Amino acid sequence: MVVKRFAAAALTGPVSDHGEGTRRRFVLLDADLHIERRLPPLWTDPDVRMNDGGCDPFGRFYCGSMHDEARPCAGTLYRLDPNGTAGPVLGGLTISNGIDFSPDGRLAYFTDSATRRIDVFDHAETGFAGQRCFVRVPVEAGLPDGLTVDSAGNVWVALWGGAAVRRYRASGDLDAVIELPVSQVSACTLGGEGLGTLYITTSAHGVDPAEEPAAGSLFAARVDVPGKPALGYHG
Repeated sequence: MVVKRFAAAALTGPVSDHGEGTRRRFVLLDADLHIERRLPPLWTDPDVRMNDGGCDPFGRFYCGSMHDEARPCAGTLYRLDPNGTAGPVLGGLTISNGIDFSPDGRLAYFTDSATRRIDVFDHAETGFAGQRCFVRVPVEAGLPDGLTVDSAGNVWVALWGGAAVRRYRASGDLDAVIELPVSQVSACTLGGEGLGTLYITTSAHGVDPAEEPAAGSLFAARVDVPGKPALGYHG
């Protein structure tokens, strides 16, 4: 297992330029990030909000919801199709988080953080099928949060409360850990030159700044397996 420790931080990050989930609806933006179209709200409960999302190889945008106080089973994973229609894919979620796809698009990885699992589905144009546990994260390692899949099919996952990002092989075996000087690690993605840099977002929520002065920073680490080209929304 490779373990990396580092403390350098940056403070800027990219913004999505196509499908974006707001509190209760999807909003389409133009290339200049101006609002082009607001789609109808997907629910009425004011205490439920969108949380995390990503696109599949067919150009569809998935985004999941959660209750502001993480009420169990109050969240749903929604899918926005290229024609602008949206609907539920998975229900009964608590903290809908990271989603990404294998390099061939045949597998979908998804995290409901409260379960402490990364689940994997068979994936096709017809949608998700065959849900099963890919990895169960130990309590002491934190909650699985945002995730990304690299070009070899390895799954990187941010660990909220765990001060680290882990890489799991497609077999589910752990083979790399990047430790961070902050506890609330929220998401990760691969980009930069040759898609060989792992960018890691963190949060200052609930953190004492005297104990974790770098909390809320964006970190970057070079890795040995590059990422995949970004998947976009086709609407």
